[in-house]
Amino acid sequence: MMANAFEDLRQKTDDQLVEELTELKREQYNLRFQAATNQLERPARIKEVRRTIAQIKTLQGERSRAAEKA
Repeated sequence: MMANAFEDLRQKTDDQLVEELTELKREQYNLRFQAATNQLERPARIKEVRRTIAQIKTLQGERSRAAEKA
């Protein structure tokens, strides 16, 4: 299932990735506050968001290295 999500990220443009990254960072910020105040409904969401952020950053790095070589 996660492989499919990563492939979906690969299909997005650089601008879409930046937009999604910004949105996920905002969500991560809110989740941290919810966790600190014990109002978090889905604790696993923190891990999901963190993993997706890492995947987006990995794709951005791959694309920038590929652009440098080209």
